[in-house]
Amino acid sequence: MPRRTPPRVVPVTVVPPVEAVEFVDLAPDDARTFNAGVPFVTGPNPAARRFVLRDAAEDAARATDCLATAVLYEAGNDPAGQKAVAQVVLNRARHPAFPKTICGVVFEGQERRTGCQFSFTCDGALTRWTPPPALWTKARAVAEAALKGAVYRPVGYATHYHTDWVVPYWQSSLDKIAAVHSHLFFRWSGWWGTPPAFARNVDLHEPVIEKLAAFSEAHRTGEVLAEVAAAAAEAAVLTETMAASDVAAPILSGQPDELRVALPAGVSPDTYPQLAAKACATRERCKYLGWADAKALPKTAALDAPQLATMAFSYLRDRPAGLERTLWNCTLYPKTRPGGCMRRQPLPAASPTPTPLRTPSSALKPLEGVRRQTPASIARPFPAIGTDRTLQKPMTSG
Repeated sequence: MPRRTPPRVVPVTVVPPVEAVEFVDLAPDDARTFNAGVPFVTGPNPAARRFVLRDAAEDAARATDCLATAVLYEAGNDPAGQKAVAQVVLNRARHPAFPKTICGVVFEGQERRTGCQFSFTCDGALTRWTPPPALWTKARAVAEAALKGAVYRPVGYATHYHTDWVVPYWQSSLDKIAAVHSHLFFRWSGWWGTPPAFARNVDLHEPVIEKLAAFSEAHRTGEVLAEVAAAAAEAAVLTETMAASDVAAPILSGQPDELRVALPAGVSPDTYPQLAAKACATRERCKYLGWADAKALPKTAALDAPQLATMAFSYLRDRPAGLERTLWNCTLYPKTRPGGCMRRQPLPAASPTPTPLRTPSSALKPLEGVRRQTPASIARPFPAIGTDRTLQKPMTSG
């Protein structure tokens, strides 16, 4: 267990440092025990002053979406927790130790893999999960209310918080002032935690956060708009392709549950897994093999080396064995894909041109019984779908 140390009081003439978020190495239960032993400070816990954003419409929309993202990714669907997170963000925006905009506060340190102030901005959470419309609407309502003067009184002038199952190193330098469900809230000790310290005016120009472009129109500009439009166009083409019954219709080979297909033109290779999932439907076992060149689609049951070498994509499903695998032909698609690369299949070597035998000038007739060398044997096709032995391993979590 770490030892509790008295809070550190930073002089009025020195702006307190904002420490990186690093945690003491404790198991969750031990962290809860430690946190329970840290007392709340005594004395007043005044509510923060009302915060009214006076940005122009475009900047206000960006601030609203940044704040909505923070309350949703930090507090989930917990109304009280969302209001508490919103209040902390507004408190930081008014404090000279933090950035001067709402988006700047929320995404402080986003360029680092670690050390960001709100972990969802740098741990990949924004790419793993997109908020459903209903939750996003509720989060924006909480953000709009906070930016129009709503105050969440229980957390006062808190500028920091953490869940009760972790212990960040910065905790010992701050005063513990409130708890909202499983979250504990803190403010700086001394003058920097009092109302007069929160007197700074925020900047009226909010930055564009490209990470929010997927679900925030306010953060789509220039190249971001072009990328979003391209993604939408590609999705439309894929939807149309998948809806058409006569396009990319799979051919059942001689083997059970093996589908061979000429992949449709005009769609990104990243969408091939969706085509495979639609074709395989509810099959427990399914092998989906695709060729980008329709002329290369095999017409025979057995696959030879040239056919395997020109295969563009493969998908293997074996639910009883817990196996699912997607592979791309990385010779055709060098970009790293979310699955992996097929094992490169060599094309058969061309038969060598026989070297003519030199006949001695003294010979009256050609030599007999000379055996010609047979051509090199064609490379044996691999057994499954153009991948390595890891296909035989069951899927594991993590």
